[in-house]
Amino acid sequence: MKLGSLRDGTRDGAFVIVADDLKTAIAADGVAPSLLAALEDWDRAAPALRALAAEGESFPLEGRVFESPLPRSFQFLDGSVYLYHAELLRQARGETLPPNFLVDPMMYQGLSDRFLGPTDDIQAADEAWGIDFEAEVAVVTDDVPMGVSPEAAAGHIKLVMLVNDVSLRNLIPDELKKNFGFVHGKPPSSFSPVAVTPEALGDVWDGAKLHGQVVVTHNDERFGQPDAGQDMYFDFPFLIAHAAKTRPLAAGTIVGSGTVSNRDPDAGSCCLAERRTIETIESGAPKTPFMAFGDRVQIEMLDGAGNSIFGVIDQKVVRYGV
Repeated sequence: MKLGSLRDGTRDGAFVIVADDLKTAIAADGVAPSLLAALEDWDRAAPALRALAAEGESFPLEGRVFESPLPRSFQFLDGSVYLYHAELLRQARGETLPPNFLVDPMMYQGLSDRFLGPTDDIQAADEAWGIDFEAEVAVVTDDVPMGVSPEAAAGHIKLVMLVNDVSLRNLIPDELKKNFGFVHGKPPSSFSPVAVTPEALGDVWDGAKLHGQVVVTHNDERFGQPDAGQDMYFDFPFLIAHAAKTRPLAAGTIVGSGTVSNRDPDAGSCCLAERRTIETIESGAPKTPFMAFGDRVQIEMLDGAGNSIFGVIDQKVVRYGV
């Protein structure tokens, strides 16, 4: 199934089942008032949603606006599992990857009380903040018990989606110097129009990783197309188990992969910071600027027939005033 939330003026949107071609939908509020509510009662809701998907009356999606599938959630935990990306950023600073990164994933807790919709503008007050996109993959869980093993954690993955994890790169360093995490450097992220159940993904989902190119377009030019399943050092069950080491995870918890990155240079990049880092290593200074007001980024994944699996994240950067 492909599940989503349409903008209707409420906090959680109108819960819908979306057709595979992303052109029509079926209202799902008779099963649960929201996708988050469905996840909290997944054992009951999932069979009811499948039955509704087979028999429900659909309506056209033309003219409707998607929220992120979960317009808000209790928790967004974002990892960094593509070690090539981490190695590059440290190499540019004359540092090496600490040995514990090979056994203990990096993870931070991001903003989750309100996500941007997949076509919402990215708002910033100043271009000097270093506005960047980060194309990622994320999974959504049901209730996960504390201390879960990676093997058991795989069964708690209920949905898969794409992410634009927006970063304000020039604000992050000063926050990290405080040794207490960052807040200002991580504004709201956005997610793909639909979240997809693992069984509906077919061969591109192996139970632990999503396989296929994450296609990133920046200002109408192809920026990168790395394969999400390649060079992923820690898989999603391992990340979930890591997150649940000392606490349970509530249904609706979102766990992100971090910026998708391949060692193959022909794959391009999924964020500006990585490209700038490669330029710094090769020539001593970055050439590619961070995003300016009016810049646009698009993120999607296509199936073998060229159809969009999750829909397109399509966002523009705009100035906001306080």
